[in-house]
Amino acid sequence: MTDVALQFLLVFAMTLPMLILYATSTLGLLLSSDLGFEATSLGYLIMSSFGLAAVLSLYAGRTVDCYGSRQALLILFCAVAMAFSVIAVAVDFYSLLLAAAMCGIAQALSNPVTNSLIAQQISPQKKAWVVGLKQSGVQLAALIAGLALPAIALQFGWRTAFAVIVPVALLFLLVTVFMIPRQHVIANNSESFTRPNALLGWLMAIQFCVAISLSAFVTFLPTFATQHGMELLWADTLIAAFGVMGMLSRILLTPIGAKLKDESLLLFALIAVAACTMILMQQTDSHSHWRLWIGAVGMGFTAVATNAIAMSMLIRDAGFGAVTTSSSYVSVAFFSGFALGPPLYGMISNYFGNPRFGWGVMIGVLIIACTMTLLLANARRQKSRIVMR
Repeated sequence: MTDVALQFLLVFAMTLPMLILYATSTLGLLLSSDLGFEATSLGYLIMSSFGLAAVLSLYAGRTVDCYGSRQALLILFCAVAMAFSVIAVAVDFYSLLLAAAMCGIAQALSNPVTNSLIAQQISPQKKAWVVGLKQSGVQLAALIAGLALPAIALQFGWRTAFAVIVPVALLFLLVTVFMIPRQHVIANNSESFTRPNALLGWLMAIQFCVAISLSAFVTFLPTFATQHGMELLWADTLIAAFGVMGMLSRILLTPIGAKLKDESLLLFALIAVAACTMILMQQTDSHSHWRLWIGAVGMGFTAVATNAIAMSMLIRDAGFGAVTTSSSYVSVAFFSGFALGPPLYGMISNYFGNPRFGWGVMIGVLIIACTMTLLLANARRQKSRIVMR
């Protein structure tokens, strides 16, 4: 298959599993109103999806190694189709929890299978660019959920908005059948785990912290905006703006990071700016909606790029371990953070009766992540000195 066709498939292998996050954000108020649950419970949908994804990610790398990229992609697209079918006919909150968990299967497979295909089929000089491109698929989901799905929901209802994703997932399932060849796979399906090394451990910790803040941000940004007088359609457009900037950042910054001696310092700068952006957004009131736009654009261009840069680091630097295994571990950390962030924000905001307390905790988590990037940079320098000896 051509590089262009493969890249197109990789992008949507990242886009479709992540739609559950952004669709829950933009259509969450419609879901809660129609099915009769509190808007703050949306965090538990994200916990269901990403919590299962975190657990399954422990096995996802070996699954790709043992059964091949083709089979893993088929499972991924099938899980998405089933999940959105269940949402389209959901009758209560528990149906949504089940559907969100189904998406967790696809999310767990998405990074190991796409990274494996890049490592096998993309030339070395293009690897960083393709990693950034396929990681931008996550933000393409935000763009779709911020623009297309609300428009469909307002015209035809939220069930139709979710249902239109099903044929798209089935289409890519067929594309996989005809375009991805069968592979020779590993016969030994060992249940043993390879323990993450020190470098991978620091990168996992950084991604865990970033994911906590990022998931809370994208889940509750529209709700926070409407609480300060912004119309729902404009609040959903914030997610679209977030998605556009996220796509640009991953495509532009991942190759730049690959040219640096150590991408850890780029991670430091991006996370520091993200924290400052959230501090500004936290001060929003009914007369300063521009702060919300700064928050959406700033978080999209900074925090979002960190995951793509992390995945590029895994592919470029063998010091983190085997690509599929290290991708799985970073996905465990990232998905665990995504599962924890929204309910944590919701509980803190409800306890203090003020969403600004929730944002304050998220800012603190970003500051912790920022500090750990310096520790990762130091660990990489020390390892480099040992290797040179």
